[in-house]
Amino acid sequence: MIFPRNTALTFAAAGLLAGCAGHPESAFDGVQKTVARASGKRVHWLRSRQEEAEAESAVRAMLKRPLNADSAAQIALLNNRALQSRFEQFGIGFADYVEASLPSNPSFAASWRFPSRPPSATNIEYSVAQDLLSLLLLPVKRNLAARELEMTRLRIAGDVLGLVAETKTAFYMLQARQQLLGRLQLIVKTSEAAADLAKGQHDAGNITDLDLANQQALYSQSRVEVGQTQAQIRSDRERLNRLFAAWGAQTDWKVAGELPTIPGREISLDRLESKAIAQRVDLAAVRQEVASLGLALSLKQKTRFVPGGVNVGVDTERDPDRQRVTGPTLDLQLPLFNFGQATLERLHSQLAQAQRDLESMSVNARSEVREARDLIAANRELADYYRKVLLPQRLLIVNQTQLQYNAMQMGPLELLTAKERELNAERTYIETWRDYWIARTELERAMHGGSGGGVRSMQRETKMRSMQMRGGGSGMNTSTSQD
Repeated sequence: MIFPRNTALTFAAAGLLAGCAGHPESAFDGVQKTVARASGKRVHWLRSRQEEAEAESAVRAMLKRPLNADSAAQIALLNNRALQSRFEQFGIGFADYVEASLPSNPSFAASWRFPSRPPSATNIEYSVAQDLLSLLLLPVKRNLAARELEMTRLRIAGDVLGLVAETKTAFYMLQARQQLLGRLQLIVKTSEAAADLAKGQHDAGNITDLDLANQQALYSQSRVEVGQTQAQIRSDRERLNRLFAAWGAQTDWKVAGELPTIPGREISLDRLESKAIAQRVDLAAVRQEVASLGLALSLKQKTRFVPGGVNVGVDTERDPDRQRVTGPTLDLQLPLFNFGQATLERLHSQLAQAQRDLESMSVNARSEVREARDLIAANRELADYYRKVLLPQRLLIVNQTQLQYNAMQMGPLELLTAKERELNAERTYIETWRDYWIARTELERAMHGGSGGGVRSMQRETKMRSMQMRGGGSGMNTSTSQD
């Protein structure tokens, strides 16, 4: 079930306590709902053979069809082993919550003492004691544990959303690179024809050695770029295989044709910063941490001079003369030397640190949203310009050059050069098209707080990979990546 994306992501503490009452799976429902609201994807914690078999069956069915970015992300969520390992942290956190919700066990003591002279009856003593202070603090401990469990839920949800963004970005890189490979192969054919023509012209004495060498180098460079792109496609597939946790026959999947069409109407970009601050799971986790540390600090300030342990119980003893004495016991740990001064200082610093982290993350979140928003607008505008203006111009030049070539007013070299420039413009258009969808993915991550390297990291990777596709930067290509 897909929930509205603008719904608040953080559970109320009371709702969490109610959900945790049964078992870890019921508490994990919060992660599922958060992920569904933020990404529309299904996520499952596989805790039985039957659940694993059902997930494997769903993954096999999806791998049989050509993949798009959404289906690739869904496969990763169902099959990624590292993610399933991360989910076990939720079980650990739930166990800690249950343990914090239980009172400490009472202590029982017994002694038997044998007299050295009559009366010969054994002196017997029994006592039962309970830490009263731990009982009084039980609601507070349970509250703190619930907050810790909520922080775990939010952080795991962030890991899931981060995996979605990482998978979709990797998929768009592969999909665009496969499109580019087709264009590069056309460039190779064009360059080969130009090199053959130049060889004939050189043999006829119509061009210089330098002109021939330049044309042959251009052909060689285009072949190198095809080889590099093919190698990078294999690397991109393996990156996705790792995200899918795919091996064996599962790695024989296919990518759907071209990148998705850029929609005619853009998503709403209003009030993105305030929406991100309200719904990012990483910020919600740090808010929970601030609240927990504030509660712990307040509790410690109020109880710093309270005895460290208050054991109350009952003791009964039978003397050798068979007389029995029974009465209450009190065992106090007096705070004479250590009355929590170090703990208070630590909590003060931890709280201040968490508050500064929250402030820093909030500032960075706003910046990430603005940057991703601007990248969407810039790449959309640039892709539209290529599609509507530059590509038609390049095609017109090719057609006009073809007409003049047919009329023997231009040579074949000019025609081949015009075709090559048209192909290069189309290739750059594909890169811009790809960058638009990566920016969309990054904005989704920035809005909901999935773990990741942020926009700058995405841009650096995009630029690096684009340079690799161009074989280190051939003179016949231009880059659209931004840094």
